[in-house]
Formats: sequence, structure tokens, C-alpha cells
Amino acid sequence: MKKIKEIRAREVLDSRGFPTVEVNLFMEDSKYPGELVQGHAMVPSGASTGEGEALELRDEDPKRYLGKGVLKAVEHISKEIRPALLNRDLGTQAELDRFLCQLDGTPNKAKLGANAILGVSMAYVRAQALDLRIPTYQLLAKEFGSAGTVLPVPMMNIINGGKHADNGLAIQEFMIVPAGFTRFSEALRAGAETFHQLKKILSKKGKSTAVGDEGGFAPSLTGPHPHKQALSLIMEAIQAAGYQAGREIFLALDSAASEYSIEKTSYQFEGNRLSSSEMTSVYSAWTKEYPIISIEDGLAEHDWAGWKFLTDTLGKRCQLVGDDLFVTNTTYLKEGIQKNVANSVLIKLNQIGTVSETLETMRTAQQAGYKSIISHRSGETEDTFIADLAVGTDAGQIKTGSASRTDRIAKYNQLLRLEEELGARGSFAGLKIFERFKM
Repeated sequence: MKKIKEIRAREVLDSRGFPTVEVNLFMEDSKYPGELVQGHAMVPSGASTGEGEALELRDEDPKRYLGKGVLKAVEHISKEIRPALLNRDLGTQAELDRFLCQLDGTPNKAKLGANAILGVSMAYVRAQALDLRIPTYQLLAKEFGSAGTVLPVPMMNIINGGKHADNGLAIQEFMIVPAGFTRFSEALRAGAETFHQLKKILSKKGKSTAVGDEGGFAPSLTGPHPHKQALSLIMEAIQAAGYQAGREIFLALDSAASEYSIEKTSYQFEGNRLSSSEMTSVYSAWTKEYPIISIEDGLAEHDWAGWKFLTDTLGKRCQLVGDDLFVTNTTYLKEGIQKNVANSVLIKLNQIGTVSETLETMRTAQQAGYKSIISHRSGETEDTFIADLAVGTDAGQIKTGSASRTDRIAKYNQLLRLEEELGARGSFAGLKIFERFKM
């Protein structure tokens, strides 16, 4: 058993210039009595959020940061969590996280704030790892029961739309998936080279090369089918970079369809009001024309009947990922599994609010044959925890943005370090992660 000796929290800024929570947790060093180990964490924040997410506590004071301050969450750590944890005998990560949830006492962490609780939970992981003299990903592997040796396929968001950019595209993310390589570093290089070729192509066409929240370009695309234009531009960039679309680099979408849904089961898309089945027909046509391997939140979070039709139609051809649909919550995921809806789940730590609950959702997915994709948020920090989480759980896939902006690149650089550290013990998930689909 170990004792927490100090917890410090503060308000810092995320990648959008809005406040978030940072935590430092000091724990007794079990090897050297009297010495301390320090765990650190910074909490991300989302723009496009599902209704079922744990509560991110904001101050709602319009005089500070447009109401987005997090001083209340910081105060909850200092005045409620800290006194409750100091000098308390603690055991596993699960025991700490259960204690935090009980201290909050609400189903969605509304009392203390999921951002307050998660900061402490993540910092405790890192403190434990330092105490055990092992890397963070190895401790997460122990917690999850995995080998912790698989480098994930990066899903790189190179054109931003939706809430991540002000350019008129309904679909939020157009991604490249460099799965057809043998090493993570090769896949990352291919993705970065494609990103830079896309910039050249956009510039030549007189399109903006400014980037959105996640580092992808945000060009204004006009005409009757702007989304197909985006897909075609990416295909052109892949070719210009010297790679083969559909063999080395694939495409993926995050539609974030809840953001453009009407009355939960219809969609305002490219000037038309479409039903769930009509949206499914759009995706089906695109998967035949382009090497699309993954579609996230293709329909709205409350459109369960539509999701079932989408899954029945495309579930054997490509990965269908529930984000707003499942919000990293075992209750929603189990409902999806029972109804045979989607075949994968997006994993965002701050949607559920503790590391243990995140791992439990991933176990539930694994047992049902659903894949887990580790994900950042649009409001990120330089914290690289999700890179360790992806490797530690052998998830095989990670979303952490484009090949620009330090808040995104920090995660890729950490994965490069982990690839080097693992050496011959490590492997790249590659095409194996998608072998169940008839591409």
C-alpha cells in the first residue's frame, strides 16, 4: 500500500487557448523511504461532445475566459479530493478510481467534475509507474492484461470540417490511415508526406491552407458535392506523395453526424434533408468509389434504428465506430453490442472520467469482438498519456490529429520513442487490424 503525500492542481490552457486542469500528485517512494515520486497529468477537452459524456466542470463566469474557466474543478481537487486522499493507504488504480467516484457520488461526475477526477486518476497512473520503475505504457499493460507491445495505426485528420473548422463541410474529419506498412515510423512518415503534398495541391488550387482545431487543413469547398471534393483531394495527395491508395494508405471519416442531425433521425447534408437510410446510401456509394476503411459517428447518437441499418449494410465492409453513440461508457456500449450496432468504439478518457473505467470499456469491447480506437480531443495539451494508453492496451489504432500542431505531434513523437524502446519486442498493427473487413 502506498500513501499520497501531496496533490497540486492548477488552471492551464489547452490547444484552443481555453482553460483546462493540470495535476501533480506526489506519492511515497516504496524503494526509498522519505523520498517522493511525482505523477503529472493534463486533461483534454472536446468541442463535439456526446450527451452521455461525464460532466466537464466549467465556471460559467462570463468575466473569465468567456465562462470556460476551471477554477471550480481546481478547487474541488484542492479542497475535497486532496484532503480525502492525503496519507490514505491506496492500492490499485481501480481502488483509487472507485474511491474518487464514491467521493463524487453522482452518475456523471457532476459534483467534482470529470476533469478534476480524471486529472488525479491519470497522475496516479504515472506516479505508480515511476514508483515501480517501469514506463507508463507497461503499467497500463499490467492493468489491462495485455502485452503492451503493439504500435497503433495512426488515423490522421488532414482535412477538418464540422465544429473543428468554419468551412461549410458537415463531416468533421477526413483522415488518412497509413496501415500498409511494417513499422509505425514508416506509417507516420507516409502520413506526414501526404499531408504536405495536400498543402501543395490546395495552394495550387487557390484554397486556404490554414488549419483547424486538430491540425488538418480547412479549405472552403463549394459546389454540389464538397465532401467528394475533399475525398478526391486526399486521393490526389496520396498519389503525389508516391503511395498507393487502398494498399498502403486508406481513408477514414468522422462524420460527427449528431451535429447536423434534425429531430434525431434525419440529416441536413449538402443542401438536402436525408433519412438515415439515405445517409447510409451516401456512405455506401463512397466506400465503393474510395478506399474508406472506417466511418465514425456516421449517424446521430439517438438514431439507434438508423445505426442498425448502417451496420447491417456496411458492417462487413468497413469499421463503424461509435463515439457520441457510446461515449466510452460500458452501459451504452453493452446496449450497442446487444443490438449489433457498430463494430468499434472510440476511446476518450474524459468522456468517462477515470482510467479504470476507460479500461473497463475497452475490455467490454474486446470481449465482444469490437475494436477500440484511442482518441484525443479537439482541445488538447502537450500531455502524451493517450500514446502510452494505445501501446499499453495493444489497441492497434490511435486518433491524435494531423501532422501539424505540437499538441498533436507530441503524441506521435512519444509513439516513435516507444517504438524505439520496444525494439524487436514491438510490432506495428498495420493491415492486420482491418483484416476482418472485405476491402
